[in-house]
Amino acid sequence: MTAMMKQFPKRYGIVFLTFLCTNVCYIERMGFSIAYTVAADAIGVNQSSKGMILSTFYYGYVLSQIPGGWVAQLIGGRRVLLLSFVLWSSTCALVPLDPKRVGLLVIARLLVGVSQGFIFPSIHTVLAQWVPPHERSRSVSLTMSGMYLGAAAGMLLLPSIVKFQGPRSVFILEAALGIAWSLLWFKLSSDPIRSERPKAAVAGFGESPLPITNSKDKGGNYNLSGKVPWKKMMCSLPIWAIVVNNFSFHYALYMLMNWLPTYYELGLKLSLQEMGSSKMLPYFNMFIFSNIGGIVADHLIKRGLSVMRTRKLLNTLGFIISALALMVLPTFRTSFGTVLCSSLSLGFLALGRAGFAVNHMDIAPRYAGILMGVSNTAGTLAGIVGVGLTGRILEAAKAANLDLSSSDSWKPVFMIPGWLCILSSLIFLLFSKGERILD
Repeated sequence: MTAMMKQFPKRYGIVFLTFLCTNVCYIERMGFSIAYTVAADAIGVNQSSKGMILSTFYYGYVLSQIPGGWVAQLIGGRRVLLLSFVLWSSTCALVPLDPKRVGLLVIARLLVGVSQGFIFPSIHTVLAQWVPPHERSRSVSLTMSGMYLGAAAGMLLLPSIVKFQGPRSVFILEAALGIAWSLLWFKLSSDPIRSERPKAAVAGFGESPLPITNSKDKGGNYNLSGKVPWKKMMCSLPIWAIVVNNFSFHYALYMLMNWLPTYYELGLKLSLQEMGSSKMLPYFNMFIFSNIGGIVADHLIKRGLSVMRTRKLLNTLGFIISALALMVLPTFRTSFGTVLCSSLSLGFLALGRAGFAVNHMDIAPRYAGILMGVSNTAGTLAGIVGVGLTGRILEAAKAANLDLSSSDSWKPVFMIPGWLCILSSLIFLLFSKGERILD
């Protein structure tokens, strides 16, 4: 690994390590969903209680998003990433998986959520420091595609591990992967060399800045103070456009990640083991489309299309197609139709990340970590709302004597994120910007 990284610019190695970081994080999240579902079903835990436990992670996650961005800016994203990984990995290693011990599970998932909440704001801080503007789309897309490859690997491999080794074995595997990544990051990562040029330091090491809007003080100097412009952030429509899209993106993603296994087993009467490798195709599709989106975005910008139009084009295309696929998903009653629709939905959702998810660095590269914390707080709230609400929708369907194998029971589950994606794409189309608005 060390020899490979020496052959490339240092920033490539940093991006690759952040890709591995998100990969491991989503193996953990997918792993808990699969392992807990098996353990809970074995003792007859109802869907509403399952939804409560599955959503507990997001309560901890939401608490640390904004503090994570602030701490990452204060002491550096590199250090915060390492501490976060060590903490959640240790928790996975030490806590038993017993659905009857609800209190212990709640505390453990809250702690893992708080720990992982620091990770994505820290990653954005690191990437904003290391990656020049013309490489940001594909760098962020590659990093975030690790989430989807991790989810795909989890769906493919973890059900068999649970079947033959038991649910607890997944926790041990996740902890081992987390510690392994921590050692790699400790050995190979570093902070970038600071440029003496203020404009370059703000935009990224050694690179010229993005177009600037109202960024100079009265004396014509660039404001590089450590004060965070919270009021400007909260009153900025372009920032709210990012926040709304992050909410809708994660509502759809977390709902599918946590409840798609249940839909296969209760809605279609299929076991995850029987589905073989097809169950991981939606997440593998996200991995492919996320990187396609990043490459296409950087290519369009290099060819002269403005940053703003590039972001709006990919965001709108991704979210609208994703929404349509979500809405028609419950009408298909076969594994092929479900895999096809979920693959299209998640794939184009990932394509849309080349719009809103990179826009933090376009409009405020210096505060990218903090903005990611703010927008990811909305995304995490979507996880809390979406995962918990889905459980209540299914319990209500059962109370109304609807069979959970009926498509009518599942239509609201998929229609809600579909309409959210359409609405948020329109908001981004109207209010997003491509130039820097905060300096």
